[in-house]
Amino acid sequence: MRAGLTEDGTFPDSDVRRARPRRDATPVNSAASRPDWVPANAGQEFTTHVVPGKAAPAPHRRPVKRRSADKAEALAAAIRGGDRGALARGITLIESRAATHRAAADELLHLLTPQSGGAMRVGVTGAPGAGKSTFIDALGVQLCDAGRRVAVLSVDPSSPVTHGSILGDKTRMENLSRRPQAFIRPSPSGGELGGVARRTRETIVLCEAAGFDVVLVETVGVGQSEVLVRGMVDCFLVLLLAGAGDELQGIKKGILELADLLAVNKADGDNRARAEAAQREFGRALHYLAPPAGAWQPQVLACSSVTGEGIAGVWTTVEKFFALSRESGEFAVRRQAQALAWLDALVTEGLRETYTRRSGLAPLAAEIEAQVRTGLLPAPEGARRLLAAAGFAP
Repeated sequence: MRAGLTEDGTFPDSDVRRARPRRDATPVNSAASRPDWVPANAGQEFTTHVVPGKAAPAPHRRPVKRRSADKAEALAAAIRGGDRGALARGITLIESRAATHRAAADELLHLLTPQSGGAMRVGVTGAPGAGKSTFIDALGVQLCDAGRRVAVLSVDPSSPVTHGSILGDKTRMENLSRRPQAFIRPSPSGGELGGVARRTRETIVLCEAAGFDVVLVETVGVGQSEVLVRGMVDCFLVLLLAGAGDELQGIKKGILELADLLAVNKADGDNRARAEAAQREFGRALHYLAPPAGAWQPQVLACSSVTGEGIAGVWTTVEKFFALSRESGEFAVRRQAQALAWLDALVTEGLRETYTRRSGLAPLAAEIEAQVRTGLLPAPEGARRLLAAAGFAP
């Protein structure tokens, strides 16, 4: 028998913790005050009891203060002043698909475009699992320590089923996200092809107007043919993985042919030897590809985002590329090509939106879709009929 207990297994009266009596309350030891799991013949050793509740006062409902819509002039001035909150709101405005926001977004871009163009635009792409986010985290920290202001535009794939995005790449940039000189903006791809978001070009303009001198565009995990980001940046960096292919894979026309710089990531630990072997293989493969226009010859480097080894060498090579491209005039040619590609993308988007808004096409579209679905009408002929009805084809 435990010390301090009586022969019947209960505590002496002197050891029982008695609750202080409460006014207008059920007695503490009464059956009505005990939970339903207490045995019916329980003694006073079960001191757990139910305390009568009291209705809480009704909460005082205050009107919710909502932020009023920013005027384009005030928002542009705040972005020029380096207000990060204003920059985030400006990006949200230009990414909006609402027709009511289109005029304000266009005015904002018109006001900020003269202050843009001064940053180094670098695209970082690679296959899923190549370590793009971790690489940008390591590179961005080194750039911030060197006095740079870094903006990271991370594009996350959208689900084709739910149309949602996790936007979790920022969680892999833990060190960079704590730097006051850095700004990280994750955006959903929104079903856009090419590994970028719908308004990536416009977002670059806003970041440059806010004073960021380095803009890193991280694409979704892309394959050989998704190279749309190449027309948005000045330097195209492709991250590679050891064991992802041999020389034949490197010779294939596609993303490697457009790369200005290739880096074999995860060159550390037991994977270091394989990464260096992959570096040599892709280096040999570049000899079979036609060199890009200009005097620059693409290089293949090896680095580790975990240890930081080789990251500084990658950025040194990027700076050499910018110096040579400015000296040769290739930099200005690329910027002009970026502007024309932007124009072409907006015209294509505008034509599609105009076609969608055309009234009176719904009955004809339903009829043609039914005929195409059943095989009664070839898809090219159905497309010609719809475009002719919308006024886009004879």
